[in-house]
Amino acid sequence: MDMEVLGQEQSSEQLDLEEISRKISFLDKWREIFSYHRLGTNNTTPQNHEGNHASADENEDGTGLSQPKGQGHLPSSGLCSIPNPSIISSKLGGFPISLAMATKLRQILFGNTVHVFSYNWKKAYFRFHDPSSELAFTLEVGKGGARSIQMAVQGSIIKYLLFTRKGKDCNLGNLCEISKKEQEQALAAVLAGILWAAGAAQKATICLVTEDIYVASTPDYSVDNFTERLQLFEFLEKEAAEKFIYDHLLCFRGEGSHGVILFLYSLIFSRTFERLQMDLDVTTTQLLKPNAGGFLCRQAVLNMILTGRASPNVFNGCEEGKSQETLHGVLTRSDVGYLQWGKDASEDDRLSQVGSMLKTPKLPIWLCNINGNYSILFCTNRELLSDWKMERLFDLYFYSGQPSQKKLVHLTIDTHSHHWERDQQEEKHGPRRRFSPVEMAIRTKWSEATINWNGTVPFF
Repeated sequence: MDMEVLGQEQSSEQLDLEEISRKISFLDKWREIFSYHRLGTNNTTPQNHEGNHASADENEDGTGLSQPKGQGHLPSSGLCSIPNPSIISSKLGGFPISLAMATKLRQILFGNTVHVFSYNWKKAYFRFHDPSSELAFTLEVGKGGARSIQMAVQGSIIKYLLFTRKGKDCNLGNLCEISKKEQEQALAAVLAGILWAAGAAQKATICLVTEDIYVASTPDYSVDNFTERLQLFEFLEKEAAEKFIYDHLLCFRGEGSHGVILFLYSLIFSRTFERLQMDLDVTTTQLLKPNAGGFLCRQAVLNMILTGRASPNVFNGCEEGKSQETLHGVLTRSDVGYLQWGKDASEDDRLSQVGSMLKTPKLPIWLCNINGNYSILFCTNRELLSDWKMERLFDLYFYSGQPSQKKLVHLTIDTHSHHWERDQQEEKHGPRRRFSPVEMAIRTKWSEATINWNGTVPFF
């Protein structure tokens, strides 16, 4: 009997401990939620004025109804999965953002000071696939407007790993074998290189988030609890900028870091507002455009990543618009190129056609815009575009960035096949084969090309 009582007491104590553990776990969960939104702490954010409007894209991808910021509403469970941005000490150096700078930044991005980035933008960062895997050299990309920036940076990562870094052969095997450290080195070098080019090879500016708030809400400016905590660091040497990024790489590649937004901010400040005004024209007065409740990058952002200059158009040089205004295109041949094809695009519109500066880059890597989806085509042979004989029969590799893609797609391009050979091959694969969007994009560069998918089902 005593043993039975003792067993009951032990069982009761065990239940008490389980209940206590459960309550602690419950409290920890809510502590994380409050910590994420900085609620109930001394470091609270300034509340919005009642006249401020909620951003139109807060509902993007079903994240819930928009709510006024700073009102203490609890987040949805989806938002709780994002931790705090990587925060640095405000004593690290640099200089804080001002209200005037934050206002200009919001205006050049959105055209006003009311809109803010959506959930998909805020959660976007630069994350590689697993090291030493078939896609070790590629970034995992998400949904929304940040995707185009990630894929544009992806093109420069391939450029660095294949053709820029020292001591490595230009082959696909080396790309798939890179380690985590090599991934980090590549990302730091690429981000610094893009910022340095945007700064006209004179200066790079890097934006990081501190624990201090430098800008308060005003009737004309809506806070987002992120931009207002920026600190800017300027570098007069590319190597110094690369080392700084590498030392703070978690601010760009860490989950919840807002890494893509930080890079975009750094890109704008490196280019400077003055240069941006000279780059743009009447067709493009802001860098983002509204789309389906969110925001997409305009061509100027992609061209700034590819060429260092925020050209709003893809044709060569300058053209005259319908009202005799001067429209700005691409002035120099880029290292990484650009191809685009859309099923609704008009081939008669000369201003929408990609010029040779982007279509024939210095290196055989292309950012592709195919029906509004961004992907990468590349060749491991550096001489492809400098020796016409190489363009007779060659291999291209295609990375779509889609989660379903587990390995590169290997394409063989034949630019000199006879028309009856091409017709026979297309008929063998069915009448729809000739309409593959990927093939159509490739044919904007090699118009008579026959594309062999080497066993992969063509992407439609």
